[in-house]
Order: sequence, then C-alpha cells, then structure tokens
Amino acid sequence: MGARLFTAVLPPPELVEELDAFCRPRREAVPQLRWTRPDTWHLTTAFMADVDARHHDRLVEGLAAAAARTPAFAIRLGGGGTFGPPEAARHLWLGLTRGADALAALAVRCRNAAEHAGVRTDGTNFVPHLTLARGTRHADLRRLRAVFDTFDADGWVADELVLIESHLADRANRYEVVERFTLPPADTTSLRADTTSTEEPR
Repeated sequence: MGARLFTAVLPPPELVEELDAFCRPRREAVPQLRWTRPDTWHLTTAFMADVDARHHDRLVEGLAAAAARTPAFAIRLGGGGTFGPPEAARHLWLGLTRGADALAALAVRCRNAAEHAGVRTDGTNFVPHLTLARGTRHADLRRLRAVFDTFDADGWVADELVLIESHLADRANRYEVVERFTLPPADTTSLRADTTSTEEPR
C-alpha cells in the first residue's frame, strides 16, 4: 500500500494556542468525542489515501504549480459545524468566516494536480473546516456547536501549502510535513486588515 497523503493550510502557532485554550474547558462535555490534538490541526485541501511512490515526483510538481497560481489569502476561523444533523453527529469542526472561497479554489487546484499525477483523491464535496473532535458513536452536539459559534480570534495570511504524510499508529495518527509550497504574495496590507478580529477574545 502507498503513502497516505494530504495537502493542507496550517494555522499559526499563536492561533493554535488560543483555540486550544478555548477548547480546554469543553473537552469533557461529550464523553463520546475524541478531540484532535492541537499539533495536528490543519485545513485539508485534498486527501489521497494511497499514493504510489512512482507518482510522488509528478504529484509534487503539480502541487508546486497549483500553489504558484494561488496568491496568498486571508483566513479567519469561526462558526461551529457538524457533518450531518447536530443532534446526532460524530464530527465537530470549526468553519471559516473569511477565506472559504480562496481555500476552495486552492482545493480544486490540489485535487486536479493529484488527478493529473495519476493519484486518486477523496471525491467528497469540499467543506472548508478544521476538525476539532470525532466520535465512534453519534451524539447530540447542538450545545457544543453553539459554543464554537462564539469563537472569535484574529486570522492569518495563508502564504503556504503543505503536503503531509499521515502515519497510522494505533488510535493516534502522526503527521509529517514532507513538502512545502509558497503561495505568491498578494497585497499584504489589505490582507492583514482582513484577519483582525473586531471583538474581544473570549
């Protein structure tokens, strides 16, 4: 079997710390949930479950070209979400209040690059999100989702795409960044203005 790879945009360390602090008192609210580790948080753009080594170089070349066609863009996290009805869901995530369209466009380029390299991608509809928790059984996540609707923090300028290998180890995956691709600069001044929170941090 080949490598499990995915492309993603990573949040900056200061935002990871702030979101981790926000999650901390909520992690015991629903026992059925297993919370993702802050050091693994990311925004996936394409998932490739089985990449043969013979396709790797062409995949990297295609992703580099995809990144080169995507100017840096502003991202802000916000809005709790679930896959399926929140009263019976197994995934809790945080959406985007800025940058969703730009991230979706990057996802299309990443998936196209993979397909052109002969690599099959996950064909599900793209939903921009950062996964916070997963469960083995359905649970009522309505209150938790509402709580994460209140999360408000400064965003960041996404100026890098990464290719990550997922190493399966028991119940906890280990992620390894194997390639980095720089997104070309845009109007940094206006982008940074788009990332600033207008509310006091909670």
